[in-house]
Amino acid sequence: MSDAARCLDPSFLPETLFLGVSSSLQNRKWVSRASRAEQGIAECLVREHDVPLYLAHVLATRGVTPENIDDTLQPSLRKLMPDPSTLTDMDRLVDRLARAIANRERIALFGDYDVDGACSVALMLRYLRLVGHDALFHIPDRLTEGYGPNAAALERFKNQGASLVVTLDCGTTSFEAFDDAKKHNLEILVIDHHLADEKIPETQGLVNPNRQDDLSGLGYLCAAGVTFMVLVALNRALRQHGFFDAKKSEPDLMSLIDLVALATVSDVVPLQHLNRAFVHRGLERIRARENIGLRALQDAARMNGPADTYHLGFLLGPRINAGGRIGDAGLGTKLLTTNDEAEALQIAQTLDRLNQERQVIEQVALEEAKQQAEHMITQNPETAVLVVQGENWHPGIVGLLAARLKEQFQRPAFAIALDDQKGTGSGRSITGVDLGSAVRTAVAENIVRKGGGHKMAAGVTVDVAQIETFRDFMQQRCKEDVDQARLDRSLHIDGLMNAATLNVDLATTLQKAGPFGSGCPEPVFAFPDLKLLYADIVAEKHLRLTFQAADGTKLKAMAFRAADSDFGNALIKARGQNLHLAATITIDNWQGRQSASLRAVDVAPVLA
Repeated sequence: MSDAARCLDPSFLPETLFLGVSSSLQNRKWVSRASRAEQGIAECLVREHDVPLYLAHVLATRGVTPENIDDTLQPSLRKLMPDPSTLTDMDRLVDRLARAIANRERIALFGDYDVDGACSVALMLRYLRLVGHDALFHIPDRLTEGYGPNAAALERFKNQGASLVVTLDCGTTSFEAFDDAKKHNLEILVIDHHLADEKIPETQGLVNPNRQDDLSGLGYLCAAGVTFMVLVALNRALRQHGFFDAKKSEPDLMSLIDLVALATVSDVVPLQHLNRAFVHRGLERIRARENIGLRALQDAARMNGPADTYHLGFLLGPRINAGGRIGDAGLGTKLLTTNDEAEALQIAQTLDRLNQERQVIEQVALEEAKQQAEHMITQNPETAVLVVQGENWHPGIVGLLAARLKEQFQRPAFAIALDDQKGTGSGRSITGVDLGSAVRTAVAENIVRKGGGHKMAAGVTVDVAQIETFRDFMQQRCKEDVDQARLDRSLHIDGLMNAATLNVDLATTLQKAGPFGSGCPEPVFAFPDLKLLYADIVAEKHLRLTFQAADGTKLKAMAFRAADSDFGNALIKARGQNLHLAATITIDNWQGRQSASLRAVDVAPVLA
């Protein structure tokens, strides 16, 4: 058997430790991801579908079977998308929206200030323009307006002649704002995905797969995914009413799927079922570079090679978010909807600059946030949820601070920016801890002024005097779930890989199991007994690593955001030592040349 085949031979996959690693440099145990049953499924995939063994094991551990392998390797929107009418209130919402289009009413769109909100508004706006009906739109300022619809914005819509407002990625809990809308004779439609209480606002239609009376099973969609479902239903309704004719052609919804893919990856929703198809097809459109704004943003981000989920989540998404964090919140939507090359270039460059400024602001605040978190854990090692606060923190970066704390300390975290007597905070969770539900309970118990979100992320507005109460509440509410989630700090390894077998063909084959992201983790492979030749700091925050195998094969890897971490310091000290490397495999494109490269996840000393 060849080395490439043996790298994932089931006999090479112990059920417990991988390479005997019980404590890596990140204090993690390395274990096989594959169970005995999944090993059997992998063998079936090899036998029945002629899938390479290393790919078969990756597929099997992500829920792929001989019966659904075609849906994974070639996900079809036509096959995976259910009838949009399965979503509660869909037909009522679409009927009202179709009438507004047919009657030439002035429609206004109100979105959230993150990537999902920008993409959702852009989807609706681009569709309306395709059917000859432009619309007003507004993305709220994070600092002065906060999250969700507000009375002042709705009144401006009315003064501009709007009769119908569509809220996107928000609105499910906007009782007060919608009461104000009634005073201005504004009708409201809501397209959202955030967790809902039993009671919802009175509207002319509220489509949210996470409302409690929705049985569609589509709660894993982001708001842009829900918006696309609405557009499918709207297209059908307009067709049935004879809206389209020889002079007015039916829009090609697939021309908009790139925006759904960007939002789906950026909002970190599970890349399963319909979401896989959204991202798979959306990446094809992004690679075709047909959206003028996205093309300009790819160039501004200095992207090399075909777009993948990494580019969407770590290069494009953060730049669109930068407008909502520290600049003009509407820049992202403007970029995604413009057809003007010069305007696209200008906006993309502005977002790139804002993203650089955001990184500097974030780094300063992150040091303070880390110090607070370390103090909390030192004082009480049983701390379940980190809640940190800062008077000089920009509210636009608190979500990023929470994410960094969550990553480093492996527990849910909230970062709160203080402003006089109130704080604006954002939280990020770990798998197994439902942060959105906890925040909704805090709102119901009057611990925070307002808040909401979903399992992995949430936002709050809280009185400064109540922050300690909120901290205690989250500790008690989430401790059991956090303790359970943190019991297993194991790193799940997909297989053992010989350094000499790494090449572009292998990396390309592995990508067939993607797109990778939340719910479909990127494969991690163990490369045994490599000598760490170099560990150099790049761009002040990353580490560039060079390893050498016993046969002389050299492997290059990057450890992102590791330069000033405990892991990075340990790597620098380990230069010259022999280590086992755990890494993901990617394809690097440089000056038109492709090569297989690695992203280091962990390393472990080679035991004698």
